[in-house]
Amino acid sequence: MKKRLFTPGPTPVPENVMLRMAAPIIHHRNPEFMDVLKRVHENLKYLFQTSQPVVVLTCSGTGGVEATMTSLFSPGDKLICVNGGKFGERWVEMAKKFTGNCVELKVAWGKSIQPEEIIAALKAHPDTKGVYFTHSETSTGTATDVKAMAKAIRENSDALVCVDGITAVGAHEVRFDDWGLDACVTGSQKGLMMPPGLALVALSPRAVKAMETAKLPVYYFSLKKAFKAYEKDDTPFTPAVSLVIGLDESLQMIKAEGIENIWKRHQKLSAACRAGCEALGMRLFSNSPSFAVTPVWLPEGVEWKAFNKVLKGELGITVAAGQDDFLGKIFRISHLGFYDELDMLTVIGALEMTLKKINHPFEVGAGVAAVQRAFLEEGVAV
Repeated sequence: MKKRLFTPGPTPVPENVMLRMAAPIIHHRNPEFMDVLKRVHENLKYLFQTSQPVVVLTCSGTGGVEATMTSLFSPGDKLICVNGGKFGERWVEMAKKFTGNCVELKVAWGKSIQPEEIIAALKAHPDTKGVYFTHSETSTGTATDVKAMAKAIRENSDALVCVDGITAVGAHEVRFDDWGLDACVTGSQKGLMMPPGLALVALSPRAVKAMETAKLPVYYFSLKKAFKAYEKDDTPFTPAVSLVIGLDESLQMIKAEGIENIWKRHQKLSAACRAGCEALGMRLFSNSPSFAVTPVWLPEGVEWKAFNKVLKGELGITVAAGQDDFLGKIFRISHLGFYDELDMLTVIGALEMTLKKINHPFEVGAGVAAVQRAFLEEGVAV
């Protein structure tokens, strides 16, 4: 049985990336590796659409967010954190632990924070030093309008605009400089088509300046150290050498395809996936769909265990389960990173086979036909 991965991290890794990583290891302090890192640094600027440095950290995306919090702020600094899912919840917990002064903005799972809500919070808390929110909330498949949010924050405060772009960068439009972002983080196992293990962190000049006065205790996750090493195309500590080499390959693939083409591809794949699911009578979960992952309500009367036993156990298709209150109620299909049109036909076809095997009524072929129409018919709304 051929196994196929449709989870929003880890995502599938292209063969040429795996082959680069399988080459004999090289030392991280010699010119050969520094040449690779220099190219990675330059291509990360293209990925984030920035002229500012983007540093590579050996950790997950969560480690990257922690690095921004501990490197940019001081004890007692007030942070507004948007909690609209499992990962927004994580940033709230971090802020409470690190600065001890967090204003939590709760949003219902599947709904997106609106600019007017952040403006109201900033007016109520004019001493806010930073605002954290998630571009693409993985647990709910919900996207936030980062451009509008950044504009609202910039026009109503001096707070740093801090974005969790972990499942957004490489799937959604991100223009770090043009939108006035101050910190943005992604992880290697998402849109970068890599195994887990690297976080990529972009910082604005305002954020770099904030590092100079930040007083939270930090050592390994010090962005100040990382930026100092960056100037010499180096890292402050031993990096994950093979992963950085793989990242070099994946970034060259991204540049060859073109970042705007990649944004359009993810938009197209997500629209087709949603069309296929709805054609099978399944309800979508989010009111602001992400281009990275599509969460879907399980049909009435269908149990997750029985459903997944067929989908994964018999057909080799791995999707992500729901989390917290939605465990056993929704499932999540990824189209983030190394996916194309035929992948969407595959996963929707597998959903049809699964539903048929567990005797759930639907029109056979309806989902696959909807995906085909989404790709073949011009003018289909995305």
